[in-house]
Amino acid sequence: MHSDLFASENVVTPASAPGMTLQNAKSIKYAVDGECFARQGAMVAYRGDLQFEKQGQGVGKFLKRAVTGEGLALMAVRGRGEVWFAHEAANCFVVELGPGDGITINGRNVLCFDPSLSYEISTVKGAGMTGGGLFNSVFTGHGKLGLVCEGNPIVIPVSPQAPVFVDTDAVVGWSASLKTSLHRSQSLGSMLRGGSGEAVQLRLDGEGFVIVRPSELRPERASGN
Repeated sequence: MHSDLFASENVVTPASAPGMTLQNAKSIKYAVDGECFARQGAMVAYRGDLQFEKQGQGVGKFLKRAVTGEGLALMAVRGRGEVWFAHEAANCFVVELGPGDGITINGRNVLCFDPSLSYEISTVKGAGMTGGGLFNSVFTGHGKLGLVCEGNPIVIPVSPQAPVFVDTDAVVGWSASLKTSLHRSQSLGSMLRGGSGEAVQLRLDGEGFVIVRPSELRPERASGN
């Protein structure tokens, strides 16, 4: 049988080592030798001896909450084999954290991660009045984190001299060391007259970076999947 479908870039090969790698721009392959964690429903295929278990509260590092800030439940994948993760054909990225690194990620952008990473839910300071990003997932430690983003992400450096203002419905994540606060870019009078639709943003101060998606979250997805 002959087809471009069977081009080498589309055909999977056995993993050479445990852990996650990009299968292609839209999916991540994880060679499991023990366990890993992922968003529920993200598995699109697997092979080998693997079991998938809903991650409940009260288990290890998930003692505080077993879901991300957008109400996104997690699952543990245990055993030996290979599993492929994806989410609605969104672009996938692998971020490797080293000692001292920390990244804050919106729950809806988490795809999978190594069990060696420390993980907790954090309230985003200053975001309590906004529609998105009230709770975010903070990852620290040494390991890899798989992310998804609709469209090509925009990575903006943040410096003490140049704070960055982001729409909370567009933000993907930022350096955990950055400080956040609520910023109102319209006067009350302008808001009462209808405003521009961009009344409140999240302000980020410090040294690091912020990642945003090239569009605001669509209303039907605002509560997670």
